[in-house]
Amino acid sequence: MARMRTAVVAAALVAALAPVTLGGSAAFAAPATPAAVTTAAEVGTVVQDGGPLAVPAGEEGPVTLRFTATLPAGVKGPVTASFELDTWLTEGEAGSSPVSQDVIRSVCAVNGVSYGECAWHMPYFPPVLNDPPTRPSLDLPAVPAAETLTYTVTLDADRTATVLGHPDALVELKDSTGATVARGRLGLDFVAGTPSAARRGAVHARDKDGVLWRYEATGDVTRPFATRKRVGGGWNAYTAVVPITTATADGRGDLVARDKAGVLWYHQGTGKPSAPFAPRQRVGGGWNAYTALVGVGDGGLVARDRAGVLWRYERKYNVPYGPRQRVGSGWNTYTALTMSGAYDGALGRDKDGVLWKYDRVGPVPYPPFKQRQRVGGGWNAYTAIAGTAELGRDEYPDLVARDGAGKLWLYQGARKSVPGYTLVPGSTRSLVGGGWNAYDLIF
Repeated sequence: MARMRTAVVAAALVAALAPVTLGGSAAFAAPATPAAVTTAAEVGTVVQDGGPLAVPAGEEGPVTLRFTATLPAGVKGPVTASFELDTWLTEGEAGSSPVSQDVIRSVCAVNGVSYGECAWHMPYFPPVLNDPPTRPSLDLPAVPAAETLTYTVTLDADRTATVLGHPDALVELKDSTGATVARGRLGLDFVAGTPSAARRGAVHARDKDGVLWRYEATGDVTRPFATRKRVGGGWNAYTAVVPITTATADGRGDLVARDKAGVLWYHQGTGKPSAPFAPRQRVGGGWNAYTALVGVGDGGLVARDRAGVLWRYERKYNVPYGPRQRVGSGWNTYTALTMSGAYDGALGRDKDGVLWKYDRVGPVPYPPFKQRQRVGGGWNAYTAIAGTAELGRDEYPDLVARDGAGKLWLYQGARKSVPGYTLVPGSTRSLVGGGWNAYDLIF
């Protein structure tokens, strides 16, 4: 390239000094004013302030990404900018929570001037119908040219953004002719944040005076519960209180309760954490025939009679429950039964202290559960066991267990191959705190 440029300059000098003919005689032309020589365009830099940025994917507020582009002299505007993540999205990565176009919400400003909301694009890969593949990208505003352009971009990400991982952002600025005038790489780190209240679990506990208390999950397993809230008194009227859909920190989750006369009552979740249960509705009598009641997560219910036979009650739209269906016998082997904490089945502890997981299958006429899977032994150490929705940030249902000394322990959910997979309490526990012997019922 240098050799070519030298040749061009030499040719220009030869042309400038070449003789011209004046009236038939040769003469040298006067030297012309030299024209500006165009060199290859310089490319400026894009530098991130403060290094790679951690972006919590959850309920936390937005974080701010700042970067500065330094442009070569003489750039003509408007200056446009592309911002692309060096990663792909696939439907498999998105899992059960697809990555939507608003997985990240951003507001952009340049040199202190706000340009409002900037749109993100989250295409899946591989593309549909052989379209050219594209990566996740952000629309940055077109701005007037300046020697330096300082961009401020807020990033407010929901929990599905964790599939983006730890990408670099490739930033390239172009002038009005489309020539690249600056480029650089920025570091982002999408980390698990606090789940939304609709995904965080809630645990309820009844004290010996019949007052019901509510513990909402924080999303941080090092301090899994916020300060307890009083739901109300009078709950000692019930001999059993059973969640039939998963209780969550946003006040959702239905339950049924059996009174001393054997009447079953239904309390619908309100979606109001300050008053999570609507006034009760009567389901029917005769429920003293059962020694255990367990919700299976979809509003359905299984009930064990005194002979150890398990019966299934399917949730109906026009009535609380339809006619019961026989599941099978032998369920007296379990000394504790609880909903697993998600929409996927039940957990049972047998007389030897072994915990078993039953995955839910589907509605009637199918059996309610798949073949049981062994979780582990040693669960006779606990006087109460309750499955919960997610208490941490891993999207798996969890379990709490109270020991004889009144200490409450947390078992985070884990994925287990069986073949296929099932979600079960993990093998390690962490201490929540003491004093839980104040409660005669935990669910």
